[in-house]
Amino acid sequence: MQKKKYRSLFKFIILAVAFVLINKITNDLLNINQLLQHFMSDLLTQREVNNFIEFQDKWYWLTYLYIPLLILIKTSAISLILYAGLFLLSKETKYNQLWDATIKAEFIFLLVPVFKIIWFYFFQTNYDLNDIQYFYPLSALNITGYKDLETWFIYPFQVLNFFEFFYIIYLSFQIGKLTNTNADYGLKIVGISYVPALFLWVATVMFFTLNYS
Repeated sequence: MQKKKYRSLFKFIILAVAFVLINKITNDLLNINQLLQHFMSDLLTQREVNNFIEFQDKWYWLTYLYIPLLILIKTSAISLILYAGLFLLSKETKYNQLWDATIKAEFIFLLVPVFKIIWFYFFQTNYDLNDIQYFYPLSALNITGYKDLETWFIYPFQVLNFFEFFYIIYLSFQIGKLTNTNADYGLKIVGISYVPALFLWVATVMFFTLNYS
């Protein structure tokens, strides 16, 4: 059991490091900082822009902390939600096992920034900060576009994507394996726990976006 805990922790570290590295590569290859400066120059004075750049450069190291922290919060919360779903159906599975499964599933989302880099570096070479911010590969937003869409509808259209679909399927498979049942049973667990929580999260983001946009 102790070895399994260390394996889960090792997977988490690998996942966090991978996201940090891809974030760094994205910033460098797509010139995110320059795009951000250009975007801010329309809203702030040059002095304010320079102050922001200095602040950003000084505290950039925090990126190496908040990305792993966000991943830890997300995977821990989803594991707890899945644990509650199993509890409702009287199935017992250790929380650490669910966390391990959630971490493995989270590797799917590493493909999102990779697709983004490939798209903007090789295909859509003329882009601005909004294009990068709102681009989500294989999502409904890519079909509709964001320019003619209400701001509060953008996030749910981003969430409606193939990566999220594969994430749900993979979680279902893992839970079926953990409970010694099958993927159909795992999908049932995910359907009564993670999916409603995801809808609630999307609705919350939509609400705040609507009220503060």
